[in-house]
Amino acid sequence: MDRIGVVGAGTMGTGVSQLFAEGGHRVVLVDIDRHALDRSRAAIADDLRLAPLVRPHDVPPDPEAVLERITFSTEAKDLSEADFVVENIVERWDAKRELYRELDRVCRPEALIGVNTSAIPITRIASVTGRPGQVIGTHFMNPAHLKPTVEVIRGHHTTDATLERVGDLLRGVRRKHVVVADSPGFVTNRVAMLTLNEAIFLLHENVASVTEIDRLFKECFGHAMGPLATADLIGLDTVLLSLDVLYENFNDPKYRPCPLLRRMVDAGLHGRKTGQGFHSYEVPGRPQAEPAATDRTATDPAATAATRPTAA
Repeated sequence: MDRIGVVGAGTMGTGVSQLFAEGGHRVVLVDIDRHALDRSRAAIADDLRLAPLVRPHDVPPDPEAVLERITFSTEAKDLSEADFVVENIVERWDAKRELYRELDRVCRPEALIGVNTSAIPITRIASVTGRPGQVIGTHFMNPAHLKPTVEVIRGHHTTDATLERVGDLLRGVRRKHVVVADSPGFVTNRVAMLTLNEAIFLLHENVASVTEIDRLFKECFGHAMGPLATADLIGLDTVLLSLDVLYENFNDPKYRPCPLLRRMVDAGLHGRKTGQGFHSYEVPGRPQAEPAATDRTATDPAATAATRPTAA
C-alpha cells in the first residue's frame, strides 16, 4: 500500500499525512477548505524544520522530500488511486455518513479505509459502504507523527486480510499497534473522556484550579500533561462531541458532558487551535481569543485558588 489518502486537514489529518510521507509514501491530503490545507502545509513545514531539536535521537527527515510527497487537494476524486484512505473529519455521524458514501464511490474497489474516529463505532461507519470488510479503525493519537502506538479497532465485518495489511503498513512506518474489539470510544477514549470530563467537573465545582488539577496529574501520576491541558490539545469541541457519542450509545449518565465544557465550546474556546481553552496559547496568524467573561474559573486559575488555601 504505497499510496495513502488522508481526509481532513485538521490537527489529526496533518499529523497522519506527515507520518506516512516521512515513511516514504505518496500522500494526498484532501479537505474542502483551501485555507485548512494551507495551514496544514505550513504546520508540517514548521515541524520538519524543528525536527532535529524535537527528535534529537532520530535521523532528521528531509523537509523538502517529505513535502514533495504530499499533494494538498480540495477534490475527493484525487483519492481514486489511493491504496489506503484515513478519515479524520469532525466527530458527527451525519457528516461521516455522507463522507463514507462518497469514499465508497471514488475509491478503488480494493482500497482499504481507516477510520480515525474518537468514539463512533467502526461497524456503524462500515455499514454505509459497500466494503465493510475493508473498513477498520485506526485511532492515531495526537500528535500522530510522534506517538509510537496506534489503537486498531476491528469492526464486525473487518476481514483478517484487512487487519494484516494495515498491521504491515503501520510497522512499515515504525508504529506499533494494539487490536481491540469494536465498542463506542474503544479502549482509550472510553476511559480518557471520562477522565477529562471529571476533571472539568472538578473545575466547575471549584474543587481546584486549572493549574492545580493539571499539576496533580503530572506530579503525582507522572503524566506528560494534565487532563485539562490534554483536553485543550484534543480540542474541547472534539471532547464534547465524543462525550455526546458515548452518552448516546451507552445511554449512561456517567458520560453526561459537564455544563462548563458545553459553555466553553459555545463560546469558541476550543483549546490550542483557537488560542484559548483551559490554558492560553499563541496561534500564528490569529489574534488570541478572549477568556469567557462568564466563567473565570475556566481561564483564570487564581479565581478559584483565591477562595481557599493552595497547596505548596
